Amino acid sequence: MSTTATTPQATMPPFHLAFPVHDLAAARKFYGELLGCSEGRSSPEWVDFNFYGHQIVAHLAPDECGHKETSAVDGHNVPVRHFGAILSLQQWDTLAARLKAGGTKFVIEPYVRFKGEPGEQATMFFLDPSGNAIEFKAFASLDNLFAK
Repeated sequence: MSTTATTPQATMPPFHLAFPVHDLAAARKFYGELLGCSEGRSSPEWVDFNFYGHQIVAHLAPDECGHKETSAVDGHNVPVRHFGAILSLQQWDTLAARLKAGGTKFVIEPYVRFKGEPGEQATMFFLDPSGNAIEFKAFASLDNLFAK
């Protein structure tokens, strides 16, 4: 099941993100099996994943792992260093259910923040096995992505 094999809109170029992990096998299990990211090229030191049409690369660098700082957002301590994807509400609901069923420990449980405001969004935060923070969010309308 590859929920992430889709490609971004033709007008949006894919981004590339490299991040540290402490163990490539654990990264493959988490990103490949749990999140459904198909694997691209790899070496003994790194592995590429298709993250919703974007290229993320897990690099073996144990000393660089983990998140350290948080910032207050809507009453929660959001990990400052994080990455993720903006999904449709249906994709977000499906992923949240899969993560809950898989026993994922959330940093911030799935919920809707900024309720009733222009930036209202569904969000959830969790850590990968190396302590990298990941956020998935969804908007009822992408027109509100940058709304003030």
